[in-house]
Amino acid sequence: MNYIRQLGLPEQVATLAGYGLIILLILFLALLATWIVRRSLVRFIHHVIRANRLHWDDALIHNHFFKRLSWLVPVLIFHLAQDLLLPPDAPGLEILRRLIVCGFVLVGAGSINALLNSINDIYRSLHGRSGKTIRGYIDASKIVIYVLGIIFLIAILTDRSPWGLISVMGGLTAVTMLVFRDSILGFIASIQLTGTDMIRVGDWIEMDAFGADGDVVEISIHSVRVQNWDKTITTIPTYALISKSFKNWRGMSESGGRRIKRCLHLDMTSIRFLTNEELDKLARIQILTNYIHSKQQEIEQYNKEHGVDAAVLINGRRQTNAGIFRAYIIAYLKQDPRIHQDMTFLVRQLEPGPDGLPFQIYVFTNDQAWARYEAIQADIFDHLIAALPQFDLRVFQNPSGYDFRGLIT
Repeated sequence: MNYIRQLGLPEQVATLAGYGLIILLILFLALLATWIVRRSLVRFIHHVIRANRLHWDDALIHNHFFKRLSWLVPVLIFHLAQDLLLPPDAPGLEILRRLIVCGFVLVGAGSINALLNSINDIYRSLHGRSGKTIRGYIDASKIVIYVLGIIFLIAILTDRSPWGLISVMGGLTAVTMLVFRDSILGFIASIQLTGTDMIRVGDWIEMDAFGADGDVVEISIHSVRVQNWDKTITTIPTYALISKSFKNWRGMSESGGRRIKRCLHLDMTSIRFLTNEELDKLARIQILTNYIHSKQQEIEQYNKEHGVDAAVLINGRRQTNAGIFRAYIIAYLKQDPRIHQDMTFLVRQLEPGPDGLPFQIYVFTNDQAWARYEAIQADIFDHLIAALPQFDLRVFQNPSGYDFRGLIT
């Protein structure tokens, strides 16, 4: 300052030029110190993290935690040199000091935000296979940090106690509940979802109310993102998963099987008793040979003990083509290695109706992959429909143009 005054400049101009030069020098020093810290210390820390055998700590680099923390260097330099930036009696000196303190708050909030993101990524890397997430807790912590940061900024700029502002906000509970309604509901819902293990990242869920049918890719305090099978993304409010019903297919995935539940409708007019000649013909089907012989012996023994007149087919017990076909379905599925034999295995008749007699197949496949599961299911019903004529049975279907054309000819 003395050197500039010796140049012969007016006092006011010399003072402004002197403080301007000081500000530029301090600014240059702050930028230089930040550049050195980032090029040396931060780069060294990054090198150590990447070189070690641990992988979870890479999240600190990906979320720029150390870079954000390095902003403390210029703020600290301005804080130490704040008395040199303006004259002691300058009216803007107090405002400058408050702004520097605000800088500490902003750097701290940004660094904590990066640290929370890193914690979330580390948790996902360590527990990724389980699908569990702490994203809801992380988002709630961020909201608390942001709210506290805003309160401290207002308190610093207005020169008031932050605890007084917090008490004022506590008095405005109704307004706070209204403003943060979705966040509060989402936070509570995310705690319930993760605490009760209702949903995880990677789960396949269905929620018709929102048109969601696919894998959960993200769970946050406000929403759950589902990637549908057509690759579209459906966003569901987190609290909706608590207030509304949805289907989670995780149990199927963990069970080792995938259910087949489908009906084959038979034309009831094609169901009839079988003669001995027809039974002998069907007994040539290898997977039915033992069943037909043992069943026929059982029936003949029953009819003999009860003195049944075998000349009339309806007397006593008789085998039907529908019963033989049901036994064939069971035997066919029992020998299929793609069917899970240790899970529910059921072939049954449902109540007859206008669409014929339903034969329901309720079994589980060993393969859970969607495409292969559909192929297995298609193979089974292709074979069974093609096998129906061998039992003199017809599948039921509504009349088509082919049927009416047959009547005309």
